[in-house]
Amino acid sequence: MNRRVLVIGLDCATPQFVFDSHSFDMPNLRALMQVGQWGRLRSCHPPITVPAWACMTSGKDPGQLGIYGFRNRHDYSYGEMRAADSTSVAEPRLWDIISGHGKKVCVLGVPQTYPPKPVNGCMVSGFLTPGADAVYTYPPDLKGELLENAGEYQIDVENFRTHDGESLYGRLEALSKNQFGYAMYLIREKPWDFFMMTDMSLDRLHHAFWRYCDPMHHAFQHDTPFRCAFQNFYKKLDARIGALLSAVGEDVTVMVVSDHGARRMMGGFCVNQWLMREGLLHLRTPVDTITRIEDCDIDWEKTKVWGAGGYYARIFLNVAGREPRGVIPPEQYESYRDILIERIESMAAHNGILMKNQALKPQEIYRETKNIPPDLIVYWDNLNYRSLGSLGHEDIFSPVNDIGADDSNHDFDGIFITDRPGKSSGEELHSLNILDIAPTVLHEMGLPIPEDLPGRPISTR
Repeated sequence: MNRRVLVIGLDCATPQFVFDSHSFDMPNLRALMQVGQWGRLRSCHPPITVPAWACMTSGKDPGQLGIYGFRNRHDYSYGEMRAADSTSVAEPRLWDIISGHGKKVCVLGVPQTYPPKPVNGCMVSGFLTPGADAVYTYPPDLKGELLENAGEYQIDVENFRTHDGESLYGRLEALSKNQFGYAMYLIREKPWDFFMMTDMSLDRLHHAFWRYCDPMHHAFQHDTPFRCAFQNFYKKLDARIGALLSAVGEDVTVMVVSDHGARRMMGGFCVNQWLMREGLLHLRTPVDTITRIEDCDIDWEKTKVWGAGGYYARIFLNVAGREPRGVIPPEQYESYRDILIERIESMAAHNGILMKNQALKPQEIYRETKNIPPDLIVYWDNLNYRSLGSLGHEDIFSPVNDIGADDSNHDFDGIFITDRPGKSSGEELHSLNILDIAPTVLHEMGLPIPEDLPGRPISTR
């Protein structure tokens, strides 16, 4: 095989809205499914935008990348964690590998591409770009060309953690329209053998509008103009995909993918508040308002464990000889992790029912653990709750997020659709993994697959 490949990335596109019996009206995606292959695509641990897109495009897991979330510890101090940008990804990504074989690439909006790196073709960096004044293209002069011919680049929507639905919905539509407009210009005007784009709008939509569209959500509001927000948005997104497909011709393999899915969120679990209650985290100065853990006066000589917030929890142990004021003896490290896992996984909710918590050791789920992994990765109640890292809460459960409005959590299954035929038209595939995408692209393009990639081409099944 030696075909061109177009990858359309839809951050957070969710199987229940695309595949299931109550899926939305999306004739263009349905047409791809009917002639090709499709299925649920299992994300990485954790199923988070960063590192999931880097995993997909490198074929390596988060431990191999040394990237465990948007922010990561850069040393064993107690300072704030650092954001992971393109310079954090040391492994080659698809566009690096394909460029190395002399083929042209075009990359648009994929997370962790800022600052943009040289490629054999062009790149427009993704939503972590710091602002419109940044140099967000490669080559740098591409920015001016795009501004002149495709308009101002919309990197993301500001303040998407809001329930000002009327304003946000319009801005999300503008974001998606802008991204596909840029894609259309690049597809028509630039030479490419591999084209990949990522649209972030669905992710923001799910986080802001889930309560209006899901009667099972604890904050469901049925009498609003947004009760059809999901299906309306997905339908318009499908139309944009159809227009893009009409511009690429028939000699192209199309893949539509998402990095993870989404699900209703029932609230937050205050991980550090719980650790204080358990006597594992101590403050020198109490707080009486909601306060970031980074801004609290922690008594490290008495603290054994602390955690970070997010859609999952990262748990850190204060180990003697590792952290500056560590207190857990190194020889007790493993037994202490086991004790924490038992406490976490035996936790009950207010109603006395056992929560479906899961605490994982990075060394047991990754092939390697580069850089500084968390000591435990925790999902609260099967991702029904996100992790709140702040202190000053009255309870360990919170009905609202501590960093702004949020209605949904991420889920493990995203989507995969391709127009490449399988054993039969419209074939549903099973056991697909996010690490399969990179070898699948290379296989379609007739390029050698690096031996160290753990995934395998989907098209060879």
